Amino acid sequence: MHDRLSWAQAACARVMRPIVRLALGLGLKHPQLETLLRDLLLEEATRLWRRQGVPAPNISQLAVTTGLNRKDVTARVRRPPDPLPRTEQSAAAKTFTRWLQLAGDDPALLRLPVVASDQGLSFEDVAREASRGDVHHRAVLDELMRLGMVSRVDAQTVTLAAEGFVPAADLQGTLAFLGDNLRDHAAAAVSNALAEGPPLLERAVFADGLVEADCAAAHQLMRQRWASLHHELVALLGEAVARNGGGGPRRLRVGVYLYHGDREGPDA
Repeated sequence: MHDRLSWAQAACARVMRPIVRLALGLGLKHPQLETLLRDLLLEEATRLWRRQGVPAPNISQLAVTTGLNRKDVTARVRRPPDPLPRTEQSAAAKTFTRWLQLAGDDPALLRLPVVASDQGLSFEDVAREASRGDVHHRAVLDELMRLGMVSRVDAQTVTLAAEGFVPAADLQGTLAFLGDNLRDHAAAAVSNALAEGPPLLERAVFADGLVEADCAAAHQLMRQRWASLHHELVALLGEAVARNGGGGPRRLRVGVYLYHGDREGPDA
């Protein structure tokens, strides 16, 4: 049992190290991180009891599972709402992804007229389809331009200005995508480690002893392959959502990552 806890602690430390670096880089200190950890312990303990058939675990059950005292558990039953947007509900992201898919099939669609007409596809058409008419196309266009995802050719025409929806010009949006993507990546790994269901795809390649040019070559290869795979996935999943009328009970996120940095360890 001691080994099991030691292994778990070491694994959590590896996962949490970049998160702590992010927190310190953005000004979070120990009190905020401690509060966050206590809140997450309580939320996950509640989910754990519910999966075991206890719909409303009591204070004692939550205290025993988390190691928090009863007073702390009682004070944390209510939590303020998450201040970050939900990336999967972003009309801008949906519109950008749909436009990128269309342009992948027909490069002439990299440039579109803003307003719908009888002359072919327009940005208004793409935004209306992607957001199901819930958001005005002008608002979507303004958001994409603010994020640097699209640019104006002239007053009536816009063009794609990015290869993927990465809102680097917007810290809140960047953090929302970071949180969603890392959460689901970690969730897949944890599900596999705890054998919670059929194994989920989780693969990586590691190499040591490289120079900067080697890393750049690998990075370029992954960008090229991902662009092709991204196009295929968007088409497959778009057809599935349309076929199900958007009412299916499951969600899915597929991603890819590459990281390179200085070697670690005693002989680095």
